[in-house]
Amino acid sequence: MSDLSDSQNPEYQNPELHGLVEGWKLASCFPWATDTFVELLRWIRERIPVESLTLLQLEPASNELVQLANVRATGTASIESIRRSCSDAKWNELNKWVVAGELLTQASPKRSGKLAFLVPEDTSGASIAGVLKSPLGWRDRNGTPPTGSIIGAAIFEISHGRSVRDEQLRWLQQWTHPLWLLLQHHATSGSPAIPSPPTNTIAANEDTKTLRQMIVGAESGLKAVMERVQLVASSDVPVLILGDTGTGKEVVARAIHTRSPRASKPFLRVNCGAIPPELIDSQLFGHERGSFTGASDQRKGWFERADGGTLFLDEIGELPLAAQVRLLRVLQEHHIERVGGQETIHVDVRIVAATHRDLATMVHEKTFREDLWYRINMFPILLPRLSERLEDIPALAKHFVRKAAASFGFPYVELGLSDIDRLLEYHWPGNIRELQAVIDRAVILGRGVKLDIATALGIGMAHKVVVPIPESDEPTFYEVIPETPASRLPAPEPLATSVSDTRVDSLNEAIRRHIERALIVAKGQIEGKRGAAQVLNINPHTLRAKMRKLGIRWSDYRDDG
Repeated sequence: MSDLSDSQNPEYQNPELHGLVEGWKLASCFPWATDTFVELLRWIRERIPVESLTLLQLEPASNELVQLANVRATGTASIESIRRSCSDAKWNELNKWVVAGELLTQASPKRSGKLAFLVPEDTSGASIAGVLKSPLGWRDRNGTPPTGSIIGAAIFEISHGRSVRDEQLRWLQQWTHPLWLLLQHHATSGSPAIPSPPTNTIAANEDTKTLRQMIVGAESGLKAVMERVQLVASSDVPVLILGDTGTGKEVVARAIHTRSPRASKPFLRVNCGAIPPELIDSQLFGHERGSFTGASDQRKGWFERADGGTLFLDEIGELPLAAQVRLLRVLQEHHIERVGGQETIHVDVRIVAATHRDLATMVHEKTFREDLWYRINMFPILLPRLSERLEDIPALAKHFVRKAAASFGFPYVELGLSDIDRLLEYHWPGNIRELQAVIDRAVILGRGVKLDIATALGIGMAHKVVVPIPESDEPTFYEVIPETPASRLPAPEPLATSVSDTRVDSLNEAIRRHIERALIVAKGQIEGKRGAAQVLNINPHTLRAKMRKLGIRWSDYRDDG
């Protein structure tokens, strides 16, 4: 690591150079994993409004283009090989382009020329294509690359309605070298033939924490969550992520995947609530050509496409009962059959599911299968609401300001203390998703000169109204899933049998006194190893809900001495 301070180090004095430095670091130090590409795209978007990045490998022996990775600004990424064949005429055109090494640009979504078969079909915006090849160039007069060197292409999709200036194009072309290094490193598994990047653009002993700590709040409000993620990531145990809408369930699912032995394999997200019931089997398991009206081609389902990796079943509580039966069978037997097919296909997929629904109540009401519930609920992880992790709001807000400024083309503006105070005072019923929307509005309203947090928070409402969450005497979903194993729970105290002791407290009064005793022991602390939640062997979320219901204030038991 350089001994220069940030103010002395030339890479920090030049933001453009700093972005390229990070590109070289990621390409050199990190694995071929979805989060690597998410972070690469984030650095590119600091300077250029890029909506997606696709990496292709060119295979001269078979005249094929192989799509290896695709990542979008929304944070979704896929790593899988999708092959496309080229005619000899098209391949000759590509070969000339590779030798020239120039950027291809096209402002119109309608493709022509080389971009017509370079750009993926699902790319709808303007595109830029760059050659990925050794910085040493091609040495064969026929255009043949050096032995063992990979040739590829990077496709940058530009955000809708945005344009790219000449100086941005020149900066983007410099990114082709670290992207090529990543491609080469993946193909050769770290062969020593890979050339080292320039010495002023990489710290040799940079450790992997940069990528692993991309989750804001991992060391504060989400510390307990990340400890459970680390605990379960290395196994193939199904994980169920629980939490309100907008609390970041997909981010945690990706964290489990990138810390697992499957990190180099696909991570695919399925929104179970967005699939029409009649298409669920086709989407999950695939279909054969002609199996139903409109099935013009054979299609692999999500399970096949995620083979070897992780399948994230978001909003699993929305699946109809008939689909739950078929899903359970796949989870038990690890085999699927495409719709209209007779071949049994083995799949090796790790399941991470998520929901904001109360599945325990749904099981009781017979709207969710009990056997599927037991299968997916082997290791639950509960995400706190944003209002329960206020310490993370300043860091999250700064993160979203940077993203919004890059996306909308405004200069980055720092949050003021008054802005942070306003954010901390708000209730955040929409959690992290609402915070990001507020920051986006504040950046747009401020027009790159300031952040208009006050107006952004007031859009659509005359007064800030906090709707109380309805209380219920029934046990909540979270209360029936202890995070402490049952074997470690203390044995219940024996009941009093004295005939003279006839006074019995109400249940709420007994609960109140029990919680108060725990708060006295914990000196008002709720979470942590010495917190009242640990003393009572319940989730902090559950304890806070009970305290609100019974009118217990933790501050009354706080020992500030």
